[in-house]
Amino acid sequence: MCDHCGCSAPPPDAAHEHDHSHAHAHGHAHGHTHHHDHDEERRTVALHQSLMAKNNLLAERNRGFFLGRGLLALNLMSSPGSGKTALLERTLCDLRDEFKMATLVGDLATDNDAVRLRKAGSPSVQISTGTVCHLDAHMIQHALEDLGAAQVDLLFIENVGNLVCPAGFDLGEDLRVVVMAVTEGEDKPLKYPSIFHGADVVLINKVDLAEAVEWTSDKAREHVRQAAPHATQLEVSARTGAGLEAWYSLLRERLLAKRAPRTAGHAHSH
Repeated sequence: MCDHCGCSAPPPDAAHEHDHSHAHAHGHAHGHTHHHDHDEERRTVALHQSLMAKNNLLAERNRGFFLGRGLLALNLMSSPGSGKTALLERTLCDLRDEFKMATLVGDLATDNDAVRLRKAGSPSVQISTGTVCHLDAHMIQHALEDLGAAQVDLLFIENVGNLVCPAGFDLGEDLRVVVMAVTEGEDKPLKYPSIFHGADVVLINKVDLAEAVEWTSDKAREHVRQAAPHATQLEVSARTGAGLEAWYSLLRERLLAKRAPRTAGHAHSH
């Protein structure tokens, strides 16, 4: 996967940008494979296995951190231009009186999205990935340090705009959310099945443009079902607010379900 997409050798100065205007350099480079003999394929596989094993270990640590804090972490993935930043803006604004929320934002360059989300009233940490086309568990671990001790109910992780590489990296999240826009066409789940197959939720965004782009909802929903048979499908519009109450209800229900064992355990201890 990432051996072929150009992200296997990030620049050494890739860093996380955040509110304090200083950066932390992190050693999350995927490494370099040198091709000298006929063992090239075996070496590449070993490197990949080592990388994923480390990522999965750190993802479990992140999961434990989220569990200990009683927060719901969501990994939002999509192609560029799906409207996930606008969707997050609307969500942060609509729910700011109900929940304490924060965002971690992954982009190859700039902190434009993090600045937008801070204006919505929630803490936001920018993760600048350089040439790396996805977020990994190590980046999330360090971004959480930058976030500090802020009390959070909902943590939104906006992954790098890419429908290939992010699919393979567990971040420790509770929910994987794939956002697709009606402007992308109904067959997107068939073209990129891996990322949809792992989704817990698929948000079909920009439904206010459905008529203009001759979007066929039934066809799109069937394609999502084929690629992600267990995913919850919701049609929404960040611009008009259509369908967002169902999205907010899902967030409430999942947060309550995650906290239920903690609440029951606390009551039993007394």
